[in-house]
Amino acid sequence: MFSKFFKKPEGENVGRTPPGQSLTERFPIMTYGPTPKIDPQSVKIRVWGAVQSELEITWDELHAMPQVTQTKDLHCVTHWSKLDVTHTGVSVLEVMKRVNLLPEATHVMLHCYGGYTTNLALTDFLRPDNIFAHTLEGAPLPIDHGGPLRVIVPHLYIWKSPKWVNGMEFMTADRLGFWERNGYHGRGDPWKEQRYADD
Repeated sequence: MFSKFFKKPEGENVGRTPPGQSLTERFPIMTYGPTPKIDPQSVKIRVWGAVQSELEITWDELHAMPQVTQTKDLHCVTHWSKLDVTHTGVSVLEVMKRVNLLPEATHVMLHCYGGYTTNLALTDFLRPDNIFAHTLEGAPLPIDHGGPLRVIVPHLYIWKSPKWVNGMEFMTADRLGFWERNGYHGRGDPWKEQRYADD
């Protein structure tokens, strides 16, 4: 099983692959709980918490913003990495032009259809490589991979790239999300192997 689907990095891929990871050509589906069925046109990103005013960003508004396509390596806490994954969507920094944060905001809790949450420091969230993705490899993002909309945070383990995203709750202090409450690391840097809370 291991040799068929996963392999150790070789050559130039050694430097691209964090410690403890094996490479896969597939894109494994990792989901806890049922997969929600979501009509893209009904998608809204609710914004609340440590902001000057709450707002909602609709699917159409998101698509009216400048679109970006980027190819990044993704790393899962379960020890697989997939190199050169192409997503299209809207930069987090572009979306944040619509959000008026309070000066004391330090973290964001990303909320998703189905109740999943994950926390990020703003220093990790407000980066140019992070996007709200609706397209994977040139096709609409499959529901099993978080479609219609997910956030991609490529510099952290992929549990920090939540599927089916529908909200941003800005916070003045850190608070643990779903997997973080269940023993995963609060940040999840793959290069530091921050897999679990005591790492």
